[in-house]
Amino acid sequence: MLALVRDGEHDPPVAVREVPEPEPAAHEALVGVRASSLNRGELALLANRDDGWRPGQDVAGVVTRPAADGSGPPTGARVAGLVEGAAWAERVAVPTARLAELPDGVDFERASTLGIAGLTALRIVRLGGSLIGRSVLVTAAGGAVGRLALQLAARAGARVTAQVRSPGRHPALADLGAAEILSREDVPAAGFDLVLDGVGGTGLEQAIAAVRPGGTVVLFGATVGEPARVALFDFVGHEGARIVPFLSYASGTEEDIGADLATLAGLVGDGDLETTVGLVVDWREPEHAIEALREGDVEGKAVLVVGG
Repeated sequence: MLALVRDGEHDPPVAVREVPEPEPAAHEALVGVRASSLNRGELALLANRDDGWRPGQDVAGVVTRPAADGSGPPTGARVAGLVEGAAWAERVAVPTARLAELPDGVDFERASTLGIAGLTALRIVRLGGSLIGRSVLVTAAGGAVGRLALQLAARAGARVTAQVRSPGRHPALADLGAAEILSREDVPAAGFDLVLDGVGGTGLEQAIAAVRPGGTVVLFGATVGEPARVALFDFVGHEGARIVPFLSYASGTEEDIGADLATLAGLVGDGDLETTVGLVVDWREPEHAIEALREGDVEGKAVLVVGG
């Protein structure tokens, strides 16, 4: 079968190659891939892994062979899933605990955005506890995770403020549930019970400045290279606030992944959660999508369409 493989002779370093067919374990279903979305972490891995490495974590497609142990969806089921790699291919083996069936009306492109971005958004909002009547700040709110987290927090009863670099470029965030759309300079001090920080680095200093005493900063991103310089006295006026780091690979269990994907897919199917697919390209020509994501020119997610 064909797959995208790391190849340093190309720029970006990826090319279509013939690879062996997957050999699913007993607890894995074979999925015919229809779409896979790109994640920033995959771009970093593409730059650093050896030739032959195969990228791709988010997958949406159709089960072509169910798991031998009888678990998971049957042949023909439309599914979304999450793997550790090799999803940018015609077929991929997926653990059934990491699969969720898709409701009618949820297309493969949108479903492919629910893995890394969707699970991150769902789980960082949960870390805030009960949000009814709470004030929430979402930094980097124009990105894929930020857009989903904004909606989930608003749905949970919070008053959500979206922080973006250029508020005038993101009026649609109001339609997704943002009560305010602010630049970093306009965010009020000590104004929020929960700050969901997808920037990190020096942005963490601003996140601490924005949180109320006793509040929570959930740090889930690191898009700024310069490290934060945080000291004890930065918490004056924010006493009792805590910083909770979120690392996607260390959150939840295998069973949680499938259940959470099903939750997200259900919300999308019911019209209660909007995924933003900003760019769709044929998987055999991924260069434009990779460059656009690298340069920050994609609103929401970039998706590779793998099959018809």
